[in-house]
Amino acid sequence: MVRIAGVQFVGNADKETNTRTAIRMVREAADRGARIICLPELFSTMYFCVETRREYFDWAEPIPGPTIDRMREVARETGTVLIAPIFERAPDGRYFNSATVIGPDGHLIGKYRKSSIPLMDTAQSAEPRGNEKFYFTPGDLGFRTWPTRFGKLGVLVCWDQWYPEAARLTAMSGAQILFYPTAIGWLPAEKEEHGAQQQSAWETIQRSHGIANGVYVCAVNRVGHEDGPTGGLEFWGDSFVSDPGGRLIAKGGTGEEVLTATLDLRKVDESRTHWPFLRDRRIDAYADITKRYLD
Repeated sequence: MVRIAGVQFVGNADKETNTRTAIRMVREAADRGARIICLPELFSTMYFCVETRREYFDWAEPIPGPTIDRMREVARETGTVLIAPIFERAPDGRYFNSATVIGPDGHLIGKYRKSSIPLMDTAQSAEPRGNEKFYFTPGDLGFRTWPTRFGKLGVLVCWDQWYPEAARLTAMSGAQILFYPTAIGWLPAEKEEHGAQQQSAWETIQRSHGIANGVYVCAVNRVGHEDGPTGGLEFWGDSFVSDPGGRLIAKGGTGEEVLTATLDLRKVDESRTHWPFLRDRRIDAYADITKRYLD
């Protein structure tokens, strides 16, 4: 049995404000018994990708670096495994949307670099509402699982959540829990027409990854409105945890909160025994999956 937590809060243009909020809420999660704690995507900054401004590259940091060093301290203080996603500046000058995995002793267990990088258009404007391709290089570290004292976890970031291949490969590497730190919301002008469908699709696809791979899923989203072109974005929150059968076992709201859930990791093996989807894969028939399209 392991208790996990997802921390959702409002992003701020001031990195210090965000970092202080994250530390406070990580401590709260640990006080409530959480042993693995996940922060939202790009937790130390606002979601700056709604604009293409070169000055935002100044917000990137190395790993390890100032922000991650502070999160290592709080992980050590609380004795928790902490997933801390930030804007990473690599030594070779590339930039990544990354998630750092920190152990309960403050040691850097590993990091994941977001694989799927979106450019999102909107019908209301000629400008994109999200241009991550301007900032981020596609991840180059592959799909990984990290065995920790409290369970085997894999991390995928936001846009990765729409791709069953990413979830499958992470599960194949041994994950019992898939964590999805996320920054997803509505364009205000589109919310009335498309909002309910978009949110339902976001939750459904991730719960389906849990079913298909026999794993727990923890999706951690931002909340609140952040300014930007075309009215900015309203992040819908609604972080959740689902079990290997896809059932919701915890669901957040639209405000700042620490969402916790207790997982029975024995259910991973039970699910894979009763629904042996991994066993019955026809790997001999899937060679074409590496092609962009089939004629």
